Amino acid sequence: MCSLQVSLSGFAFLFSELVQYNQTQVDNITELERRLEDAGYAVGARVLELLCHRDKGNRRETRLLGILSFVHSTVWKVLFGKVADSLEKGTENEDEYMISEKELLVNRFVSVPKDMGTFNCGAFVAGIVRGVLDCAGFPAVVTAHFVPMEGQQRPRTTILIKFAEEVLRREARFAA
Repeated sequence: MCSLQVSLSGFAFLFSELVQYNQTQVDNITELERRLEDAGYAVGARVLELLCHRDKGNRRETRLLGILSFVHSTVWKVLFGKVADSLEKGTENEDEYMISEKELLVNRFVSVPKDMGTFNCGAFVAGIVRGVLDCAGFPAVVTAHFVPMEGQQRPRTTILIKFAEEVLRREARFAA
C-alpha cells in the first residue's frame, strides 16, 4: 500500500539540508530568509497547479476571501495535515491579512543559535503562500514573524500578507 504522506523525519532532514546549504551561500540572516522564501515560492506555484487541477477541475479563485480561505484550509491541510490555527484581517491596514500557527512545522525542530538572532524558518512557508497567491493572480508581499504568546515558551508564527493595490482595486470592482 502506498502512503501519500512524507514522513516527518524525512521532511525534517531535507529541510535541514536546505537551510544548511543556503546558510553556506549567504552572508546575513536577511539573505538566508530571502533564499528560503524563494525556494518556498517555487513550491507554492506547484502546489497551486496541483490543487487546482486535482480538486477544482482547473478552476481558480477570483475573489480575495476565496483565495485566502483556500490557502488557510486546503493548501495548509495538504502541506501540514491540518487547517491553519487562524486567519485574521489586519486591524490597521485594509490590505493586510494574517495566518497564524501556534507551532509551525518548519520551526518545530529548529533551534536558532544566538548569533542568528531573529532568524525564522517560516520564511519558507511565507514563500509558499506568496507563490500560491502570486500564481493565482493575487500579488502580495508575504513575510513570516514570531509573535510572543503569554504563558507559552515558544512564540507563534504569523504569516503576514500585504496585498498589492491592484488586488484591492479589483476586489472593489467585484463588490460594486
